[in-house]
Amino acid sequence: MPEHTDVVELLKAQHTRIRELLDRVAATEGDERKRTFHELVRLLAVHETAEEEVVHPFARRNIEGGEQIVKERVEEEEHAKQVLYRLDDMDPGSPEFMEQFTALRRDVLAHAEAEERYEFSRFTDVADRGKLKNLARAVKAAESVAPTRPHPGTDTAPKNLATGPVAAVIDRTRDVIRKAMG
Repeated sequence: MPEHTDVVELLKAQHTRIRELLDRVAATEGDERKRTFHELVRLLAVHETAEEEVVHPFARRNIEGGEQIVKERVEEEEHAKQVLYRLDDMDPGSPEFMEQFTALRRDVLAHAEAEERYEFSRFTDVADRGKLKNLARAVKAAESVAPTRPHPGTDTAPKNLATGPVAAVIDRTRDVIRKAMG
């Protein structure tokens, strides 16, 4: 990510990547679907953690109606975490996986659209470019230490800060083991 990117550009670029991965999971099979799904899970986990720690608190404090807007987004995120958590242990080739994944895909796409429309679009009204760049740096910092798996119930900054470091170590260890095992 170029240094000049602000938080809105960063988050929208991540949403684009999430959309691409959702499409690839739906279009592939076998090991490629499994690898792509795990890449998607990792991106969604770190992305949502950073939003919960940095983006949503900023929105609550600074945009009109921010508390309600964030409440709705967090409910959507929590639902997605629960589905991702279930899917993570399923066989990506099973019909049940694809059925639940298809519903998740629809929900994630609607969630991203709602964030961009109701939350991110208002950031430029309440913050200058420098502040938006600082928020992007904070998001990247949060992502660098975020858990790489969904953890339902960790839907606020305090909950993430309390459980995130331990979960991140466990998740990153699982990632290394999974990679080593192929």
